[in-house]
Amino acid sequence: MNNKNKTVVRSMDVLNLFIEHAELTFQEIITLSGMPKTSVYRMLMSFEDMGLLEKGADSKYRLGLLFLKFGHLVSTRLDIRKIAYPYMMDLHNDVKEAINLIIREGNEAIYIEKIDTKQKVRLYTAIGRRSPLYAGACSRSILSFLPDSEIKAYIESVELKPFAQGTITDKEILYETIQQARIDGYTISHSELENYTSAVAAPIYNHHGEVVAGISIAGLEANYQGENAEILKEKVKKAAAEISRQLGYTE
Repeated sequence: MNNKNKTVVRSMDVLNLFIEHAELTFQEIITLSGMPKTSVYRMLMSFEDMGLLEKGADSKYRLGLLFLKFGHLVSTRLDIRKIAYPYMMDLHNDVKEAINLIIREGNEAIYIEKIDTKQKVRLYTAIGRRSPLYAGACSRSILSFLPDSEIKAYIESVELKPFAQGTITDKEILYETIQQARIDGYTISHSELENYTSAVAAPIYNHHGEVVAGISIAGLEANYQGENAEILKEKVKKAAAEISRQLGYTE
């Protein structure tokens, strides 16, 4: 307790009351928490402002929609990682290249799983790394398969910054690349996030038919040319399709 922030701990004590109670009045929160009225009042005001709690017309407090958002993100990430991992491992054992799994978070992609133990030359990717949706095959495997309206809004609003010598910085080229990916069912990149590296990726869909993740094979650029690239793209598309089926997707 000595190393914990007392204000944070007391705040969590109030929020934890809603684990067992769907709704509580102001007085009930005071009674159950054992905290002074003024302290509880200030906390509740702050929780409302942040969207952690909401106060109904009946003056009772309930958990806010922010918890629903967090809960959805956590469950989605855990489910996709758990389901995708064995397919990622099989793919890695087959191609001996890095296998990455990403999900969307706003206008970025975040890496939530990576397997590269058998890759001879390691790439600079790590769980938790973020990249813009336009840069790199893995990130663009999500962007390319979003609804048209979302793609249009994204391209109109984003600033295309270079990360490596192959990063797409022209919006017209980006749009054309996305259209080609939608035809092919996969994305490919060369030196977009790091020089002399390449990746092939495919989208992962949920039971609603929505793209929720992307899976990629990544390695040195020399290995992603010609016939070898054709072989890798088929393997990553197959893995993405198998994961999607496990998530309830049917074409």
